[in-house]
Amino acid sequence: MGRSYFVSFFAAALILSAAGRSSGSQAQQDFSPKPQEQQLPRAMHSQMKELPTITVGLENAALIGSDNRVLQAAVDYIAGLGGGTVEIGPGQYIMHDSLHLRSNVTIRGEKGKTILRKADGTVSILVLDGDFGEQQITVADPTGFAVGNGVAVWDDHAGGFHTTVARITGRNGNTFSIDKPLMADCMVENKAKAATVFPVVSAYDSEGVRIENLVIDGNKQSNANLNGCRGAGIFLYRAFGTAIQSCAVRNYNGDGISFQQSNDVTVIDCISEDNASLGIHPGSGSQRPVVRGCIARHNGTDGLYLCWRVRHGLFEDNVLEENAQFGISIGHKDSDNLFRRNIIRLNHQDGVFFRNESLGMAAHRNRLEENIIENNGAGGKAAGIRIRGQTNDLVFQNNTIRDTRSAAAQTQTVGILIEEKVGQVILQDNKIDAQTKIDDRRPSESKEGA
Repeated sequence: MGRSYFVSFFAAALILSAAGRSSGSQAQQDFSPKPQEQQLPRAMHSQMKELPTITVGLENAALIGSDNRVLQAAVDYIAGLGGGTVEIGPGQYIMHDSLHLRSNVTIRGEKGKTILRKADGTVSILVLDGDFGEQQITVADPTGFAVGNGVAVWDDHAGGFHTTVARITGRNGNTFSIDKPLMADCMVENKAKAATVFPVVSAYDSEGVRIENLVIDGNKQSNANLNGCRGAGIFLYRAFGTAIQSCAVRNYNGDGISFQQSNDVTVIDCISEDNASLGIHPGSGSQRPVVRGCIARHNGTDGLYLCWRVRHGLFEDNVLEENAQFGISIGHKDSDNLFRRNIIRLNHQDGVFFRNESLGMAAHRNRLEENIIENNGAGGKAAGIRIRGQTNDLVFQNNTIRDTRSAAAQTQTVGILIEEKVGQVILQDNKIDAQTKIDDRRPSESKEGA
């Protein structure tokens, strides 16, 4: 064998050795799961750092359009991938149907610049009875009703949760099919009607939804009223764990923000103003809500209305002002809530109103701490706090209750009004400045602890 053979053999051995070291080095890299890694509760994989995202806009976006259809396409695309984020660019989007949100999808606009505006609505009477469970309606005038539009159906005896909100799925002359069965009989003799009204943004039967940085323009002058059990500018129904943050809801012909049968909802740094009915409306058994840093003003009834069975909620650092009824209304089984550091002022009637409920249904064990309740009663004489019904075990601590105007201009003339059937009320370190500080109408034996 010649010298060249040994040189070639030695070179080949070096190459193989280097390759072996490289292979061994790769084999030493440890890709095994770290101790803290766990699969998600409802998926067979661990948490991912990067999730699906899509942009929607009037221009310069992955999906381009100017109405609810392009927004819905983006939501459904992200939902089909298991969740993620829809980024909506600035501009105005006309809503002919609700934006129907899906579980684990975040909707994020550009704050103050992404506007979802309710399209002009139309109303027609029904010419045939709409029967419970039926999925079609026949209207006298089909003008303005179109396949794909949102629609609500009700009569004089079928309001609240008996109103049906659905989508039109087909047409045959004056008859339209809808995607949900009617929730009640809607009878011609009871003035049954249909209208193209719906929540601008809604989430039904979902979890983990986020809504951020949207402006909702309800266009109330061109739409019929939709009750807060079935609609609002932003409306949730069995939408568990939804977060609504930095949104503004204005000018809706109904409630601004309403969530029904939805636990663990948070509403943070939102504005609800100039709506026809309630500003913020948690209800129907919604447990553990958090409403923080919000403004509810210039609404047609109450700023904050706790409907039925709202329990263990936290309502803090909100401003509830210049609403056409009460600043806060609380009643039917609404117990064990904390109201802290809110400003409640210049509302038409009482600042805080406990509704007239019997013992089993009253708003027991609520606490109000460090609130400022001032200058209410724009519509006439009022109380800072009025307690009705057989309500028990309320605590009012470190609140400021006052009317800062001249004596002649004062309308919040009573600090705290306690009516005859009320049970124990604890008053601690409150600062009350009123013509009558405390008007306690209970029998003397019921006043212990007040």
